[in-house]
Formats: sequence, C-alpha cells, structure tokens
Amino acid sequence: MTPLWTHRHLALNFLQREVVGRYVGSVTGLFWILLHPLALLGIYSVVFTVIFRVGLSDSSIGFTAFVALALWPWLAFSEGVQRGAMAIQANGALVRKVAFPNELLVFGAVSASYIVHGAGFLAALLVLAITGTDLVVSAMPWVLALLLVQWLLSMGLALVLSALQVLLKDVEHFLSPLMMIWFYATPVLYSAGMIPAELQFFMHLNPLAYFVDRIRELLIHGGGAVPADALALLGAVAVFFLGRWFFNRLAPHFEDYL
Repeated sequence: MTPLWTHRHLALNFLQREVVGRYVGSVTGLFWILLHPLALLGIYSVVFTVIFRVGLSDSSIGFTAFVALALWPWLAFSEGVQRGAMAIQANGALVRKVAFPNELLVFGAVSASYIVHGAGFLAALLVLAITGTDLVVSAMPWVLALLLVQWLLSMGLALVLSALQVLLKDVEHFLSPLMMIWFYATPVLYSAGMIPAELQFFMHLNPLAYFVDRIRELLIHGGGAVPADALALLGAVAVFFLGRWFFNRLAPHFEDYL
C-alpha cells in the first residue's frame, strides 16, 4: 500500500476523474448509477415471482428485498473488476508519457465502482426501510467492513487482469461472459440454503457467495463478526498482495505493448 499512500493525492485525483467523468458527467452515467440496478431488480422480481413463482422458505423478507440486499454488493464487485481490468489499456497514452505507479489507475477504477454502487446500496436500504422491510441497521458497520474486504479482493483480481489485458489483449473478451456465469453461481437470486448438498462444496469455493450471503444475513438477522470473516479477510489480503506482486512484475513492460 506504500505507493498508494505516497501518491495519495494523485490516487484521489484518478478516483475523482473516474466518478465525475464516467458516472456523474453524463446521462448514461446517471443511468448506470440509479436506473440500471433498479431495472435489473425489477426484471428479476417479475421473472422469478410472477412467471416462475419462486418462493424463499428460508427468508423472512420478500423476494425483491432479498435480492436487493445482495445485488448491489455484486454489482460493485463485477463492475469494479471489469473496469479495473481495462484501466491500464484505456489510459495507455498517459502510461507511456508520465512516470507514476500504474496501479493507481486500477485503484481509481475499482474504487469508483464501489463508491457509486455503495451509494446506490445505501439508497436502496433506505427505500426498503421506508417501505416496511425490517432491516437490522445496527449491523451496518459490519456490512461496510465486509464491503471493504470485498474491495481488497476486487483490487487483487483487477490488478492481475489489467496486467494480462495489456500483454495478451484477450481479457476483455472472456471477462464479461465469465462475470455472467459467476453471477448465476453466486446466491444473489437464491439463498445458499437452496443449493443441493452435493454442490455445497463448489459454492464454498466461490468467495462472492460468502460475501453476498453474509451481508444479507447481517442485514436480515443481525449479529457481529464470526471466525469465517477472519478467513475471508486473510483470503482477500492474500489475493490483493499477490495481485500487486504480479502487476508490478509486469508493469515495466507495459510501454512495449501499449
């Protein structure tokens, strides 16, 4: 984290540029912040409750609220990794002309996604509370802590993918379908308890399954830290530092491929 702290003013500048330039400064950005997640939530609600008539026997809240509590954390992860993966290539001219820690570009892209969807998540929670969904507000500090741990995981993955994208150019082609598969393999539209026992092992290999299910559990049932949270933190920290190591090993060669 030393380059990030040493160049914190530059890092904040990149972050501000991402938030203002990509999200706030255009009509499409406004759509992505507010309407896109709500449109997804509306589609999922109609398809699964009206058409398929899915029931959640192990949930004390309605299907729409159940999905909303996991959808925004997933969107922050998915968009953060995808935008972070393209951050170096998208700023190739800057990388070639100016000497600075290139990982700051990845930091700006990933963090902007978390800030934007984090704000949307808080707005969604407020609407759910106003409309009568019984949420455990006292669990929010633990929810925010888990989102921070999830951000570390996103950063580690984005650093690896952004370096590979510069050298191989193929990451962007498989990342979008991979995220779609990952989404349906993560208990956003269903609860982890609905997974057959023989598939539970594979669900435990999915780190996002832990984060979205844990965040939803905290907001519905409350509680505090559990031992598994420490394991999630250790795993995210390991991915983050491995990602930085991999990125920094390849960074000196970026100018040759951009």
